Amino acid sequence: MKAIVVGSATIGSAVRKLLEENGHEAMSVGRKSGDYQADISDPASLKALFSSVGSFDIEANAAAGVFPGPFEQTSDEQWANSIAAKGMGQINLVRAALPFIADRGSSTLISGIVTDEFLHGGTIGTTVNHLVEGFAKAAAVELPRGVRINCISPTVLTESVAYHAYFTGFTPVPAAEVALAYLRAISTPITGRILHKTNC
Repeated sequence: MKAIVVGSATIGSAVRKLLEENGHEAMSVGRKSGDYQADISDPASLKALFSSVGSFDIEANAAAGVFPGPFEQTSDEQWANSIAAKGMGQINLVRAALPFIADRGSSTLISGIVTDEFLHGGTIGTTVNHLVEGFAKAAAVELPRGVRINCISPTVLTESVAYHAYFTGFTPVPAAEVALAYLRAISTPITGRILHKTNC
């Protein structure tokens, strides 16, 4: 099957590698790298992306950033940019893909452990993750043509050493294990599910 993997960093690279190992034709999308370039916070960029890609079967998103920091110091710009990128960016990714994704295709989004594990400096992340997970659950009821949607909620990655200090007491997981959750979402008939990848 033809797969579009959005995000070419640690998780995106692991997802693409695993999909290819399982017989899928995978293409990567990044803001400045990959087989295609697009910015998920820009709806026009997404429309241009899918017009170039054409029909496909699998959409897997691993691109989603939010601003960490003490709540009282967060700015309007940080909130707006985080919602635009990880929140509306993923919603618009699904919306823009809909005319091109195959019947019974699969779309997989990403949230994160701070949805339910509250951390100092994590209020923006928690809020936006709830937006993403709520969208995935609700959209699963309405998506046409048997198109499925799921969301992966990973803990901090083993490879993301710079973030370990924010997750004291958490057991990091390798990106390769997170990629397995994407493969499960893509390869099984589940929809509207939040798949947690955590060892804590």
